[in-house]
Amino acid sequence: MTITRRTVVKAAGALALAATTPAAAETEMTNLPFAVTTPTRVAKIGVKARDAENVAAYYRAILGLTETARSPNLIVLGAAGRPLLHIEQSASAREDDPRAAGLYHTAFLLPSRLELARWTRFAIDNRIPVVGAADHFVSEAIYLTDPEGNGVEIYADRPQESWSWDGPRIRMGTEALDVGNLLGELSPADAGWRGAPDGSVVGHVHLRVGDASAAERWWNSEMGFDTVASLSGSAVFLSTGGYHHHVGANSWQSRGAGPRDDQRTGLMWVELESENATAETEKRDPWGTLIRTVPAAA
Repeated sequence: MTITRRTVVKAAGALALAATTPAAAETEMTNLPFAVTTPTRVAKIGVKARDAENVAAYYRAILGLTETARSPNLIVLGAAGRPLLHIEQSASAREDDPRAAGLYHTAFLLPSRLELARWTRFAIDNRIPVVGAADHFVSEAIYLTDPEGNGVEIYADRPQESWSWDGPRIRMGTEALDVGNLLGELSPADAGWRGAPDGSVVGHVHLRVGDASAAERWWNSEMGFDTVASLSGSAVFLSTGGYHHHVGANSWQSRGAGPRDDQRTGLMWVELESENATAETEKRDPWGTLIRTVPAAA
């Protein structure tokens, strides 16, 4: 699927990947969105890849992430010096199984609707293949798939004060993204997309699980996350601090899945940062996915 001026339609083609970007020193981000000001939030994720260089090249070219660190079997990418994605090289790993527990998508949150419009214009001009685009009421999102099958969401939140709540449950849905209206954010003199800007973060992570209700119970009891939305027992959305969701878990493709096979590509771990944590802790969800919690930076 390729973004066009008028809509989102199926198309072929791919974006030529950009050259490797030099490593950047870690810096403190400003302009952080609401998603990462809550008591606990997503900090970064780790994935295993058969060709880490190729996967990293994709995220540099498509999202404009930059390299923040590197070791012989690891590439770390981020935005404005903030690490967001660890890519571990494992040439012998088997391909991820989309019917197993694992990663549904990593959601990269841009700091404004204007930045999403800039990225969309960039995607149109470069005919970047996408797999979907949606208006979720609380956010606007475009979906892609990286070279090894990991789902990617690029999104911008609507203003928090515009979100609708029914008690503890938030009103989210899925409607067609109005691409024309989104592009209306741009002026003729707009500077355009210049790579992931300051304030770009991993806003949420969406997991494949064997049982969404079991995932909900685990995130409620073990991690202290609040349920903010659910879909007929097939998906659940959870957060802290009133965000629309930091974690999604669905069984749409993976109902009944058992423990993860850690010899496959895809998700290795999710790292959360918490204002309440005093030391690093690790837990595994019912499918063996490693969830690490670290103290929030002072």
